[in-house]
Amino acid sequence: MATDEKATAAKKSATGKTPATQPAVRGVRISSAAKKAATRRTSAAAPATRARRAPTHVAAKAASAKSAAASVATAKSHHAPVPHASRYYNRDESWMLFNRRVLEEASDPANPVLERIKFLAITASNLDEFLEIRVAAQLQQIEEDEGLPQKPDEDGLTPQQRLVRLADILHRFHDEQCRVWNKVLVPALDEASIRIVSWKQATDSQRRFATRFFHDEIDPMLTPVTIDPSHPFPRVLNKAMTLALLLQHKRKGRSPAPHVLGVVTIPRSLPGLLVLPATNGHRDFMLLDELIAAQLEGMFRGYRIVSRASFRVTRNSNLYLEEEESRSVLESVREELHNRRKGDAVRLEIEASANDEIVERLRVNFELDPWQVFHIDAPVNFTRLMAVYSAVQKPELKFPEFHGRRIRVTEGKDIFSLIRQGDIMLHHPFDSYNTVESFIEGGTLDPRVIAIKQTLYRTSADSAIFRALKEAGATKDVTVVVELMARFDEASNIRWARELEDAGVQVFHGIFGLKTHCKLSLVVRRDPDNVIRSYAHLGTGNYNPVTSRFYTDISLLTCRPEVTDAVQHVFRYLTAEWATGSKSYRPLLVSPITLANDVLALIDREARHARAGKPARIIAKMNALLDNKTIEALYAASKAGVEIDLIVRGMCALRACVPGLSDHIRVRSIIGRFLEHSRIFWFANGGEEEVYAGSADWMSRNLYERCEVVFPVLEPELKRRLRDEILEAYLRDNVKARILKADGSYVRAPRGGSAFSSQDWLMQLAIAQTQASTQSATQSTNETTARPRSIRKPTA
Repeated sequence: MATDEKATAAKKSATGKTPATQPAVRGVRISSAAKKAATRRTSAAAPATRARRAPTHVAAKAASAKSAAASVATAKSHHAPVPHASRYYNRDESWMLFNRRVLEEASDPANPVLERIKFLAITASNLDEFLEIRVAAQLQQIEEDEGLPQKPDEDGLTPQQRLVRLADILHRFHDEQCRVWNKVLVPALDEASIRIVSWKQATDSQRRFATRFFHDEIDPMLTPVTIDPSHPFPRVLNKAMTLALLLQHKRKGRSPAPHVLGVVTIPRSLPGLLVLPATNGHRDFMLLDELIAAQLEGMFRGYRIVSRASFRVTRNSNLYLEEEESRSVLESVREELHNRRKGDAVRLEIEASANDEIVERLRVNFELDPWQVFHIDAPVNFTRLMAVYSAVQKPELKFPEFHGRRIRVTEGKDIFSLIRQGDIMLHHPFDSYNTVESFIEGGTLDPRVIAIKQTLYRTSADSAIFRALKEAGATKDVTVVVELMARFDEASNIRWARELEDAGVQVFHGIFGLKTHCKLSLVVRRDPDNVIRSYAHLGTGNYNPVTSRFYTDISLLTCRPEVTDAVQHVFRYLTAEWATGSKSYRPLLVSPITLANDVLALIDREARHARAGKPARIIAKMNALLDNKTIEALYAASKAGVEIDLIVRGMCALRACVPGLSDHIRVRSIIGRFLEHSRIFWFANGGEEEVYAGSADWMSRNLYERCEVVFPVLEPELKRRLRDEILEAYLRDNVKARILKADGSYVRAPRGGSAFSSQDWLMQLAIAQTQASTQSATQSTNETTARPRSIRKPTA
């Protein structure tokens, strides 16, 4: 049979339909405008011939392996090594290295076992988003550029060659996840009397319990489907767990019937794991697909089940908005959210033991190349394991409970009187987020408050801040700028925006095309002295009390007129695209207006100081460093003699410690109990130190495509705390720090002396300060309870 005929036959067998004629290259979701001009493809449509984008290095099973093997051979001819002389490290490969560092925490026996399960689940969730957004976008770009000359990147690789490398990295990472689960975590869980059992391993009483649960809670929600011309392949939603079956009709006295495909989609409203009754001191769980698989005989009566396998499809989740087509941003985002669940497939995860015929039928149905099929020798979808962490209430298997230091407000005083005494800086979670909540809640309850302005990027469902803003809408002038395009929180933000509007709050959505990512709150108050003052909160993290417990962030509370006036100007920019000169935002650094040039100027100033023989040093902490202009400025500063220490949690395109390029640049990444989210930028400035914090990383999207605010910390005591206590702790870390090498790889920080963990030390410091504050509460003043008396320097 010819190749085209084979593809057509496989497609018809898998879906019950004959495929329509399609272009040679499969597409990923395209923009709204393009969709209107193009014919929509049904889920059953597939091209007769397929362009091979990238191979898998994994020896896939049987038929899939044969197809993949040919792709591997082709790919090797395209696999160009990355030259060491390149100036930038690839962002996607750098991101994969970051996720690998998180996976290292799942393997680290120093972490409690349930926390290690959590780290593994986080790597899976991270990877889902990476495939939904980054890989999907690359596939789409390759398709759109089909037939055009492919421009090599800085490493000399074309997009196709880059995808070849990335495919190999992705498969190796999936393999490593499975290894960590099977070889490391399963034995560790067993030692802790925690098991994920199969149907065969379950006891009789556990099976009876699971069967009752199935009939009462699961069976009414299931819709088993056999694929034939009258029953097309169902729409499998993004990341939904599904069971595929190879079925054979039970014929009597006739030749064996051909195989047909059966599909059972597991509703996402159901839990991923079933908690079983405890037995002999064990805490047992069963995967829901394992339970459903044990009940399949009753769903497909008249058929013999030849084979079955659990699988999951990851789809393109990018949103595409066209400004000229948008009646409102809210309606456009809401419409695109429906499309997200149905975007083109990017990855198929399936049990490693899956029958080859099942794998191939699914691959053809979802229009995937062989490299996009991932055979998982472990439970499909590691994110489900987060339920184990939540269900097992054993404190000894988790990190010790920690509560950040709280600011005490004595009777008759309020948060606003404390701010008038001087700026307050908080380092979350070591300083409790309760202070920020009190600031916003106080503004809504205080009769002296006239107006409140607030940005919201992400918040939590039970947020006290959200409730307070709704209540204030009835009596005060409240303006909230809600970012509807906060990735994967769009639906929640739409709901909150409507609730706020119904409560009387003025809701705006920022400037079309720019994400509102800055973290600002402004409270206007008539103080007891009859003076109207503005109070501001500026932060590096979201107004989310839940994530504030495990994200590190900086908050600044101030009533300095120069700062609050600038914050007011930023709100005018967001609600009216207020056109004014850059000086109107000083002393803030605001993107896309001033920030990019301000960062370059600050780096260049250090270079000038170095050339003049003055103190010159940069310490910058951020989530990611990708902007080429900023990297080039850092290279130039290094050549001028500036000592540069970068603390970059995630992606870093800068190549550190390369002779003649970045001799004086050192990069470290901290991965630990808390997610390092704060952005802090310290400059020696010839001896007149300056330090900033804010919402922006040094990425092009932050500098040019978002509204971001970076703010100066002006009080000397707070500047010293940022430099000598916080940044110094991260620079001394030799437990959770990894050091970036010139070739782009990371190694553990060397242990030159005693072990020192920055996060552990900062927790211990917060606990000690809380105890000291409690002991002296009866005689302490507001000022001493609002701020530590002295700055502690970390020592290993």
